[in-house]
Amino acid sequence: MGMGIRLVCWAICMSTDQTNNAPLELDEFNFHQTIAQLSGLALVFFTGPHCASCHHLRDLFTRDGEAIKDHFKKFHVFEIKADKAAALVHEFNVFHLPTLFLYKDGQFHCELQTLAHPTKIIEAIEKALLMPAEEEP
Repeated sequence: MGMGIRLVCWAICMSTDQTNNAPLELDEFNFHQTIAQLSGLALVFFTGPHCASCHHLRDLFTRDGEAIKDHFKKFHVFEIKADKAAALVHEFNVFHLPTLFLYKDGQFHCELQTLAHPTKIIEAIEKALLMPAEEEP
């Protein structure tokens, strides 16, 4: 197996950093390829370095992410740091942080509006999945 294939497999199979259970960080160089290869659900959230709500959301996924992952068969969480991925911020028209996007089987489903609490996130995802997929921004 070539080195490039191993790196892609690692990025796809590992949606969290195993050392501290933090969401895996994506940027404009690996975002589209990683998301396209996924099966199941993926939550992608944009954060900023000075955003208290962003830090809270990241902590929630680091600390309580397993509760959400246990609820869905295949669930991945990815973080995009807005200050490091300006091209994606522009592509997705991100104007406020944190911003959450839901993907299903590698396809954009919707922007997710919810409180940063595991139960509320699960409820918002279940409600969003009852609706038809939206166009990617």
